Amino acid sequence: MNLIRELKRRNVFRMAGLYLVGAWLLVQIASTLFPAFGVPGWALRALVIVLALGFTPALVFAWLYELTPGGIKRDADVSPETSIAPQTARRMDRIIIAALILALVYFGFDKFVLSPRRAATAVTAQPTQAKPAAPVPSSDRKSIAVLAFINMSADRDNEYFSDGIAEEILNSLAKVKGLKVAGRTSSFSFKGKNQDLREIGRVLGVAHILEGSVRKQGDKVRVTAQLIRSEDGIHLWSETYDGDLKDVFALQESIARAITGELKVVLQGKQATRLVDTGTENADAYALYLQATSIFNRRDGDHFPEAIAALESATRLDPKYARAYARLTSLYAVLPSYSDANSADVHVKVLEYAQKASALDPTLAEPYAAMALDYSKFRGKLVEQFLAMERALELEPDDVTTNFWYALTLAKAGYTKVGTERLERALSLDPMLPNALRWRGSLYIHAGDLVRAEQVTRRARDLGMQTSDGNLSKIAGAKGDRAAAVALWVSGTRATMRGWSDPDRKLIAEGIYGDAAARQRAVALLDAYLAKPHPYVSQVVPEALFKLGQPARALEVLQTRQLTDTGEPFVLLWSTQGRVMRALPEFADFARDFGFVAVWDKYGPPDMCRKRGAGDYACD
Repeated sequence: MNLIRELKRRNVFRMAGLYLVGAWLLVQIASTLFPAFGVPGWALRALVIVLALGFTPALVFAWLYELTPGGIKRDADVSPETSIAPQTARRMDRIIIAALILALVYFGFDKFVLSPRRAATAVTAQPTQAKPAAPVPSSDRKSIAVLAFINMSADRDNEYFSDGIAEEILNSLAKVKGLKVAGRTSSFSFKGKNQDLREIGRVLGVAHILEGSVRKQGDKVRVTAQLIRSEDGIHLWSETYDGDLKDVFALQESIARAITGELKVVLQGKQATRLVDTGTENADAYALYLQATSIFNRRDGDHFPEAIAALESATRLDPKYARAYARLTSLYAVLPSYSDANSADVHVKVLEYAQKASALDPTLAEPYAAMALDYSKFRGKLVEQFLAMERALELEPDDVTTNFWYALTLAKAGYTKVGTERLERALSLDPMLPNALRWRGSLYIHAGDLVRAEQVTRRARDLGMQTSDGNLSKIAGAKGDRAAAVALWVSGTRATMRGWSDPDRKLIAEGIYGDAAARQRAVALLDAYLAKPHPYVSQVVPEALFKLGQPARALEVLQTRQLTDTGEPFVLLWSTQGRVMRALPEFADFARDFGFVAVWDKYGPPDMCRKRGAGDYACD
């Protein structure tokens, strides 16, 4: 008890209260004023640390010293006659009360004036595209978009290298737990547009943006990177890294670690020792991988052979380069959609490279996602497709492409509701993914929501997805604008009906949107086409037959022909309009032959069907 009385006499308790109240008030004011004056983010953290370290010395000072008429003296040197401890205590009490009043005033001003303004600003800044990532709450600032790095090299062909550096950093950060990273397609869509960073942050719903540049000259590399707070454009961190090509791995690691450090992200597991894992230590192999990846990302089908050759060279330079084998798997999986490659030959390559990639690195999701996509080209392989997709998502739940492909797989098998939810998931990760937006528009069309369908489809079209014109054609047709519907159908099917002339596609469109005579001419043209052997038939053909009033022929093509893609006709099959095909006597055999029944037995009946017995389903 004597100790407590002595602490009270020496005003130690009062000093503790005064210090804590004053420190809290100082931090609150600094957190408001520092951003307005462009003070770096580390300054506020430094202030908090200094104040925390100063708490104990302040208490020690109050114990050892006392304020007297002659100034500050050691407590041991002050006699009771000269002590002014009661006056000092009363003065400190008044200071504490004043500090508390200031704190309450500031708290009220922040709660009732500043917070509503911030909330109003956040509402105004909501992006308008379909199901985008939500604007970042003020309490969660751990989010970032990595923009495509600018190629500052004299050789413009080095752009693949600058893009690759940025993409590698993005992919590494996306795997960090607790950090939200905008998808690659959305982030890279601003490439070359010189758009305001605050607007980019608003559209992508992120609190921070990383931008940079790469200058490559011979074997020398210079990478410059800046981390920017999107709400006000303040530069939080900037650094320039110089090195040789062989140092590029260390450069990427340094940038990624600087970002996670600035955003206060805790690295766990292997990331604590290595954040950016490029999969190889061979700089030449890595450069070849980046070249091939650039072609793959652009879906530049004419140059797919070059990409495959580059990756094969990369695996010769580094036979243990698992990511190169995984990317070969993906290239072969999409190859038939962009060329006349034989699906059977491609399938062999997909399985070969997927097996090599997974054997070298079992944690890679890409080989499984690519296998799933490849299985979609074969009847009776739906169960294998589902299993491969599930394994890919188990390994990498936030992979945008896998979520997107799985959404289409689900919709194709009749699970429209959960497929739509999965598609929304993909768009929340990458809100400006053009093909995902186009497919969202297609699902809206089949659900009868033409307003939203047009919104997201036009967004996809603005992002360069020309096949979106097919959706816009259906919307125009529903509105009664026949001329626009025909023109849009012709432009929207150019990429999906290779080998067809514009006049022939126009004749089919006129049949879809025209009178009985036009329909008859269109059907005759399709009959003549199907009378000849074709290794692949465009997915547009069964869809066109259905719209021309030939549902049985449409189902026959789905069952007997190898299609270039199997997405759109099956979305139509499981729509309200597709009830006509589902009611056909041949549908039950088709469902078993295609593999639907095996999937339904394993995962349960789809939205439009109910189980009547083992392997027997009735679909409305």
